[in-house]
Amino acid sequence: MKASDLREMSREEVTRRLAELRDELLKLRLRRAGESLPNPLRLRMLRRDVARCLTLLEEMDRSAALTPAKERES
Repeated sequence: MKASDLREMSREEVTRRLAELRDELLKLRLRRAGESLPNPLRLRMLRRDVARCLTLLEEMDRSAALTPAKERES
């Protein structure tokens, strides 16, 4: 998943996607403990997608916090 795709989503959609990614990551980790995975690189991809979602949510929080401050200065 690209960051540009995530930026087009709303905050709720990103949060929902983050929950889906974390759920899939958990399932793969549990599966890896019992057997070998067909695509072990999927774990890395999921971790990076989770990080992208978290980064985007932080950016959204920061921009929302800065917006009222800029309006007050005007």
